[in-house]
Amino acid sequence: MANEAAARETLFALREQIARLEGKNLPAMAAAKMEDFAVRANGGERLPFNIPSLDAALNGGLLLDSLTEIRSGSFYDAGAASGFILSLVGLMKARKSAKGPMLWIADAFTACETGVPYAGGVKPFGIDPQAIFHASPRRLEDALWLAEAALESKAFIATIFEIHGNPKSFGLIESRRLNLRAKAAGRPLLLLRHAGSEEASSASFRMSVEPAPALERRLADGSVLGGSIGHPVFNITLEKSKNPAPLSFRLEWNLHDRQFHLARDPNKSALRKWPAHSGTSLSVSADRQDRPKALGSVMAFEKAS
Repeated sequence: MANEAAARETLFALREQIARLEGKNLPAMAAAKMEDFAVRANGGERLPFNIPSLDAALNGGLLLDSLTEIRSGSFYDAGAASGFILSLVGLMKARKSAKGPMLWIADAFTACETGVPYAGGVKPFGIDPQAIFHASPRRLEDALWLAEAALESKAFIATIFEIHGNPKSFGLIESRRLNLRAKAAGRPLLLLRHAGSEEASSASFRMSVEPAPALERRLADGSVLGGSIGHPVFNITLEKSKNPAPLSFRLEWNLHDRQFHLARDPNKSALRKWPAHSGTSLSVSADRQDRPKALGSVMAFEKAS
């Protein structure tokens, strides 16, 4: 399979180079579709969500030997996108009983903007913080090389590659190369793109993630604890899948059961029954400390000169 993948990569690269020399439009979308078709034809192990509508859109679930892209529209949504990535790894560890470390690679700019994974926030996802290796190469080219080396080593149960925007040095050819490396190694590669737009890619699936309001916490008897904050909720949109039109889902990640559920309508949330503040003005205290002091005796002094 690896020899066939390398030959297919060389063929696509030659076609793109010929198109550049002839001054024609780069057939990126066509090449991406051909690559995606080849990946699906080979099959592979999948990670189901156990949500029928979502699993049907993903043709059974996420491929665990392929490139999957998770995209956020801006750095404001970086926390939600990173949390969703960790949820996927937690789901994989819970369903597949996968053991071993994971590698988180971030380019220098993204590492400065989003920071490194926080141990206290990672542990509730079912991931041992000591099993996360973080790398922040100065150049994107070095980060690409590190991602390929990590996949070829097969030492990590998952590799997360975090970038920002749509850099010129990471395009269709680079994503295809990473996808082929993931398939040859049989390991998942999760591309986390912040503040980037949709572009042609060899990723098997691409999802955009936005934060959603958390619902109230449910008690053991099934009742809802009003005014509480429950599990994290994500709004995801499938931008690349077997469906011709984008599909959106609101998913709630259960930190205890380590699985996803379709979240309820937030308009029915008890958190929205009352405003945060009624708007009634409070009376002014008569003996507050910041009252202006009374002035003492005022004396006139002659000018010195």
